Amino acid sequence: MKVIVTGASGLLGRPTVREFKNAGCEVIGTAYSRAKDGLVKLDLTDSAAVENFVDEFQPDVVVHCAAERRPDVAEQDHDGVLRLNVETPKALGRICKKRGIMLIYISTDYVFDGTAPPYEVDDKPNPLQFYGETKLGGEEAIKSEYPEAVILRVPILYGPTEYNGESAINILIDVVMNHDKPSTVDNVSSRYPTNVVDVARVLKDLAVAKVRDHKHIKGIYHFSGQESITKYQVCEILGEILSVPIDHLTPQNTVDKAASVSRPENSHLSVQHLKDAGIDTSFVRLADWFSSNLTSQN
Repeated sequence: MKVIVTGASGLLGRPTVREFKNAGCEVIGTAYSRAKDGLVKLDLTDSAAVENFVDEFQPDVVVHCAAERRPDVAEQDHDGVLRLNVETPKALGRICKKRGIMLIYISTDYVFDGTAPPYEVDDKPNPLQFYGETKLGGEEAIKSEYPEAVILRVPILYGPTEYNGESAINILIDVVMNHDKPSTVDNVSSRYPTNVVDVARVLKDLAVAKVRDHKHIKGIYHFSGQESITKYQVCEILGEILSVPIDHLTPQNTVDKAASVSRPENSHLSVQHLKDAGIDTSFVRLADWFSSNLTSQN
């Protein structure tokens, strides 16, 4: 298989490129602000440039990881985020449909309001914030152009980072270690942290199932780790692994109504549709991964 991975410099893009390469695929990654290490610099909002690039490489699969994924940042630049999160997927859908290329679009559990988990793929979305609205808009744009495309919704991600701020889970390492900064940490919302290496495996398996094995793979799928955990509980785990106290942190046991962006309280994703398609839905446990990776760094 020949594969294009957009957003290949990012938290999910890097392991996705590696996973496809390890499977023997010919892979080319694109990036924009962090185009380095052999990645192609490509402005995804320039549909003509994207179309020319696709025609030059002629891939079997496009995995679209690129997006503005930070809800707080999305609130500050509506026009720019709409271009990247809605208009770009729409153009990719049109380009891939015309050429018969498999398209996989990464979406989010934030398309749901968190009031009725666990969510199946056909449950009605109801995003609470602009970021979720744009990702749902991207889904709808792709479906309108290319109904055979694949949409993979995932929750909060963590894993190997270039800097801890790449992940809303990894950044908690800094929160735990900075004893000079007392912080209040959410202890209400149930999160389902999911390792990007596991997501990359699922992306590769979906592509192999469709392109190589000719299975009926289309529409929406969910993948998620299945551990329910709050951010404060993540801090407790990290503190134990790092052997540091977290007495500078206070659990926030009520919902913060003053938060700049509303977040769903429990948007647990059911992986049943992936299982029905024969895709491996196993996942590494958060404590196990950080025990191995933080210990090896210290």
